[in-house]
Amino acid sequence: MFLIAVVLLMGRAAAELTLPNLMSNIVDYGIVQGGVDSVVPERLSWDTFDLMLENLPVEMRQEFRYAYGLNSPWFNLQVRPADMSPELVEAIAITLAHLETGETYFADANAINQHAKDFIRGEYAHLGMDMGAFQLNYVFSTGIVMLGVTLLAITAAISQGFISARIATGLARKIRVDIFDKVVSFTNTEYNNFSTASLITRSTNDVNQVQQLMAMAIRIVIFSPIMGIGGVLMVVGTDPSMAWIIALTVGTMVTFIVLFIIIATPKFKKMQQLIDKVNLVTREALTGIMVIRAFVTQKHEAKRFDAANSDLRNTALFLARLGALQMPVITIISSFTTVLIVWIGANSIDAGNLTVGNMMAFVNYTMFVVWSFLMLAMIVIMLPRAQVAANRIMEILDTPFVVTDPEKPTALDKTRADIEFRNVSFKFPGAVGHALSDISFTAQGGKVTAFVGSTGSGKTALVNLIPRFYDASDGEVLVNGVNVKSVKQEDLRGLIGYVSQKAVLFSGTIESNIKYAGSDIDDAAMENAAKIAQADDFISERAEGYGEEIAQGGTNVSGGQRQRLSIARAIAKKPGIYIFDDSFSALDYKTDAKLRATIAEEIGAATMLIVAQRINTIKNADKIIVLDQGKIVGIGVHRDLLRDCDVYKQIASSQLSEGELEKDLGESGVMA
Repeated sequence: MFLIAVVLLMGRAAAELTLPNLMSNIVDYGIVQGGVDSVVPERLSWDTFDLMLENLPVEMRQEFRYAYGLNSPWFNLQVRPADMSPELVEAIAITLAHLETGETYFADANAINQHAKDFIRGEYAHLGMDMGAFQLNYVFSTGIVMLGVTLLAITAAISQGFISARIATGLARKIRVDIFDKVVSFTNTEYNNFSTASLITRSTNDVNQVQQLMAMAIRIVIFSPIMGIGGVLMVVGTDPSMAWIIALTVGTMVTFIVLFIIIATPKFKKMQQLIDKVNLVTREALTGIMVIRAFVTQKHEAKRFDAANSDLRNTALFLARLGALQMPVITIISSFTTVLIVWIGANSIDAGNLTVGNMMAFVNYTMFVVWSFLMLAMIVIMLPRAQVAANRIMEILDTPFVVTDPEKPTALDKTRADIEFRNVSFKFPGAVGHALSDISFTAQGGKVTAFVGSTGSGKTALVNLIPRFYDASDGEVLVNGVNVKSVKQEDLRGLIGYVSQKAVLFSGTIESNIKYAGSDIDDAAMENAAKIAQADDFISERAEGYGEEIAQGGTNVSGGQRQRLSIARAIAKKPGIYIFDDSFSALDYKTDAKLRATIAEEIGAATMLIVAQRINTIKNADKIIVLDQGKIVGIGVHRDLLRDCDVYKQIASSQLSEGELEKDLGESGVMA
């Protein structure tokens, strides 16, 4: 498509460069010369033929006889000037000028041609031709050619515009797909390098800047140089003595464009950053609207938004004003150029060195050059901003993955799901200290392993090492005896059913959210998962049942309902490993207990990992791991930890009554 666009642009340029010459012909030949466009008469009487033959140089006479005498047996001889050599054409012009004026010396070729055409007009009249009709015929025939050339140029322009739009939109689509694929493949480490607002701006506004530049660049960056160079060549061919005018014009335009680039580029970079800031403030305000209302800080947020918006406005205004100078400056340059051409050209016409039509063509070709630079200036205005946008896009696409698949991945046994941590330590990127230090434990299939600890103790960081949302800094994380770093991420995560701290639902329906884990989940599996997750009761109350619409972010369901639907989504996958990262916090105690009991009956040989703050949620787990400041301070069942682990006892004492603690100390830790 790009090559087709280039061909169309070249065709359009050729057509448009032809039009000034055709216009010049209408003025010089059709109007001034009465339709005579050649110094070689196409028709001659025998008397004029003999007279010309006598005045031609001897060496030219044989070619002259052949050109006329053999081409027509009629009295009114006819010939095509293209059949003659350039030397004969020049000799005929001089001969006719001599016959017209009687003079033997002429100042220049223009004078010779003018006198020759005067003679030809008289000869045609002598032959009985209607010179008025002859003149109109030339004007109309040339006009029809101009009309055809114009239609070709218009057709090429429309076709090329259509193709350019397809190329630009196709490129933008490809970039957006690449950005999206890259971002959804990010681990938490890469994702944290960009704000959400910045990622949105880069995949929308920045891509649009590149798309707009590409759409114009195909048309302008290719077309403008062709027109500019073609215009310069035509100008030089028309009157080389005035070529300095073009040089002066081009130099002035280049100076203006360079100054614009120097001034505008830093501002465009700042503008994209300010768009990020406006998006950030807007997103925070919309996300935290309930908090803003609760603390009555609407005015503060309005001022905060106004500050970011005003900075963006001021920068945009500066660039808009700078861009607004473009047209007046170009217009002034083109106007002065036109005046200069007319002034210099009038003297050349008066001296007989230039025709009126040639001067008009000269003006048109000069305008081609000027407007070519004008179009390039339009690209220059867009280029700095698009360049900044492209760099911001490439920052995403060039971001290296911290977590990568091995070149030769190890197959993962999916018939069981044993997990082992061997002396694992982990440090967040850029952090000074370790979030986890020397973690070692095992979690066996068919068992429930729970993690508890104070806020910031490393519970979420620990379970995130299993699906490789992060990679361990030291030590090994093993699944079924295989280091997770030697397994493909797709295979590893295909074994895991994950429910995050924040219950995330997608816009769609209840059905689409539960079946999100795979297209092979049928209705029976979906309904069973909802039943296990204790979500079937509120789903049945909905008018559309499983077809009920879920708003963006699940805002039309409660927090507990979001958690239950997220849990149902994980259960429907039937994974080998369940990871519940504080996923029962929004449930009441009764629903929490019933849900966990039902899951325990259904998991079979699967491994269940539960991160929780509530002791009641995890006290019946087969193994409880207590974390404190990134280290394991206790492993065991509820009763043993109450007795032997001070950290666990403090957490339990803050949530359970003395009676409950005494009762638990006397019971065994078996999953209810």
